[in-house]
Amino acid sequence: MTDAMAFSPTVSGRVENAVLVVTIDNPPVNALSADVRQGLDAAIDHAVATDTICGIVITGAGKTFVGGADIREFGKPVIEPNLPALLEKIESVSKPVVAAINGAALGGGLELALASHHRIAGPAALVGLPEVKLGLVPGAGGTQRLPRLTGIPAAIDMIATGRTVKVAEALSLGIVDAAVEDGLVKAAVTAAGRLAGQPIRRTGEIALPAPDTAEIEKAAGKVLAKARGQQAPREAVRLVTGAPRDLHDGLADERSTFLTLRDGAQSAALRYVFFAEREAAKVQGLEEITPRPMQTIGICGLGLMGSGIAVAALGAGYKVIGHDQTAEAAEKGRDRILGLLERNLLSSRLDQASFDRQIAELSVTAEIFDLASCDLVIEAVFDDLAVKTNLFHRLDTVLRADAVLATNTSYLNPDEIAAATAHPERVLGLHFFSPAHVMRLLEVVRCRDTAPDVLATGLSFAKRLKKLPVVTGVTEGFIGNRIFSAYRREAEFLLEDGALPHEIDAALEDYGFPMGLFAVYDMAGLEIAWARRKRQAESRPTGDRYVAIADRLCEAGRLGQKTGKGWYAYSNGKRVVDPDVTAIIEAERAKKAMIARSFSAEEIKQRLLGAMAAEGKALLAEGIAARSSDIDLVMINGYGFPAYKGGPMFVAGYR
Repeated sequence: MTDAMAFSPTVSGRVENAVLVVTIDNPPVNALSADVRQGLDAAIDHAVATDTICGIVITGAGKTFVGGADIREFGKPVIEPNLPALLEKIESVSKPVVAAINGAALGGGLELALASHHRIAGPAALVGLPEVKLGLVPGAGGTQRLPRLTGIPAAIDMIATGRTVKVAEALSLGIVDAAVEDGLVKAAVTAAGRLAGQPIRRTGEIALPAPDTAEIEKAAGKVLAKARGQQAPREAVRLVTGAPRDLHDGLADERSTFLTLRDGAQSAALRYVFFAEREAAKVQGLEEITPRPMQTIGICGLGLMGSGIAVAALGAGYKVIGHDQTAEAAEKGRDRILGLLERNLLSSRLDQASFDRQIAELSVTAEIFDLASCDLVIEAVFDDLAVKTNLFHRLDTVLRADAVLATNTSYLNPDEIAAATAHPERVLGLHFFSPAHVMRLLEVVRCRDTAPDVLATGLSFAKRLKKLPVVTGVTEGFIGNRIFSAYRREAEFLLEDGALPHEIDAALEDYGFPMGLFAVYDMAGLEIAWARRKRQAESRPTGDRYVAIADRLCEAGRLGQKTGKGWYAYSNGKRVVDPDVTAIIEAERAKKAMIARSFSAEEIKQRLLGAMAAEGKALLAEGIAARSSDIDLVMINGYGFPAYKGGPMFVAGYR
């Protein structure tokens, strides 16, 4: 073994058994920055020019092989070599190049591995081409080289969805040639030595597996059905299905498409979202604060929400103690949690060993004193102030003074709940979205007296649950529901002004929402919002514009899909426009002597987007939200706003 050589500040090499081992060390994810590309280029030149070197191994330092291209370079002058040129150079090298995939090989990282001549994966390897999630397609050969290993249908599935695969699947698909449990670099050096002097197997020269037209159409159809208005998945399908053509033509088309998408509005929006997610958990003043240790989580209330939170906590490796008012209710909660875990097991989201471990870490009780060992207790009981404050009073007598209390309230004031406790500084809000074990968004509510380390603990807990935490101040509905209320209110104004539910829904779905607002109401049920409106009736300012159309529907027994009628009628499971709803709307307009007018889809869209942005601007002015991008993340991850549009604040220019 020779001493280390530096090919650039982020790329080093050493010779082992006549093989040059090249290591990329560009934390945190070994991105293919200009400095890394230059270092790889120099390493390849050195290996080719040195007669005593018979092969090359490329690996990554730390836990990542290469996490992808450095998207911070987008829009800046390209520093040579660009990635496509570098990978073509690597593929054409006369000495064997072996990729030792020690961790994630994503985007440009997998493209680097594909351009290598042999690929060996370690146990932590994860491969994928997730560029579509940034509104892009692979730009350095991924759409042309991957199908030559996997076949077109599997390549469509991976590239057009951005799905990543672990070692076993990567082996079965032919993406990697071998896998080892340990000694990865040693195995790669041995492979490079063995391959030296033999014909080079270049991925770009491999003949595509015989195309199965039916399977290709099936894979493409599945992707395109979900793509809706997104450009990148469609372009990915086009490029992959065109892979049988000449490689150089395919690479040129791929690169041109990549550059067009990179400079387009959808990719700009998705890159904005990408960086927004990384900023969301950064809270001023918490940089040096250590979270409190968390091992045991208590959950009070084991209904749908509480059970979902329990599944999320078990999946994160916590011990969970579920509590409900009676032994019967607690057992029903246990059954509900087990049902969710069994569903995960059947769908292969959970293996048997993990399933067994999570069951072993779950207990339920009707005795509140059994929560004494908990480090964090989350209440998910009925959203009533008296019920919640009474529960927190009881918990005060049970829990250690350093245990954290969290309320999952959607609309109540958590400051009032905290003020009723002996230690308001240990109280915060953790507003989960239903179903809690599936939905990624978690609003972390900073109450008036929340201690900094308690807030840090909430963020740490969210991160371990693999949630997207967004910090919010205290206001009715927090960030998401307050903006949603403004959005809903504007939609109801549109009804009175002349639009109809199906016209509003069509405009929203055309914009990119997965479902229109009124269709969502019908799916969720209209009765909960109706009950809330009735509770608020006495406190509603008399001068405020109030639209009673939804009340009339509920009074008529139209409570949504569950009753077969809501904003729409449901015949044989199909949603249809109901003239009775139109008649109710017209009658309410007549009561106010309102003259209806028609609205274009563009007008509907602008009014609804404008209402969201205006409410978001107010949240920023009040200090409830720290950033415009936090608001956009909430609306994207909690309310179906299309990510490729960037969010209502991004659209309105608040960045």
